[in-house]
Amino acid sequence: MESFRYWRVIQYLQAPRGLSLEEKRTKLLEIFHESKDFYQLKELEKLGPKLKGIVSQTVKEVLQSLVDDGLVQGDKIGASNFFWSFPSQRGTIVQNRLDNVKETRTSLVAQLAELKTAIEHERTLRPLSDSRATALGQLTSLKKQLAVLQDEVDAYGACDPVKVEEKKRSVTLAHEAAVRWTDNYSILLSHFTRQTGMDAQDIRKYLEIGDDYEDIF
Repeated sequence: MESFRYWRVIQYLQAPRGLSLEEKRTKLLEIFHESKDFYQLKELEKLGPKLKGIVSQTVKEVLQSLVDDGLVQGDKIGASNFFWSFPSQRGTIVQNRLDNVKETRTSLVAQLAELKTAIEHERTLRPLSDSRATALGQLTSLKKQLAVLQDEVDAYGACDPVKVEEKKRSVTLAHEAAVRWTDNYSILLSHFTRQTGMDAQDIRKYLEIGDDYEDIF
């Protein structure tokens, strides 16, 4: 039984396993770099399995990832799409990335130095003392009290005094607007009846406006 298990383990370890995405990317790049030639997708789908063991159905996805990262260039010539990549291209991309990282590091180091200088300057303006320590303690305590009171106010929800005042203001504005448009309607109705000689009640009935239209409280 033990020998059988050992044989199964050996079989598993020796069994061919699929390539990872990064391995596929590396091997597909090798096709370009080794040949220094131009290819169409169909050609790569044939060469991938044959030369590098890349499953044909995954070549398109792998190629697109290389194009997205700038490792492979592509262009449409006539009705066909051609792709290419040269060994020096990857080195250029890596060098550019390295240069960008160095620039970012230099900028961050400069910012760090500025912050340290600012901190030291603020410390000289605010020397530590018993009175300052007491004031900072009071400030911390007041901030905690404010947070507790704010939570209490939030718990009231719609009864929050600020929200109530906002609603009152909104109601007042809405009432003023309603009165204004009611007056505009009355003026327009009066003008129209004078110009046409029509009865105001007939116009109200036609427009389905009730007699209590002007009753705004």
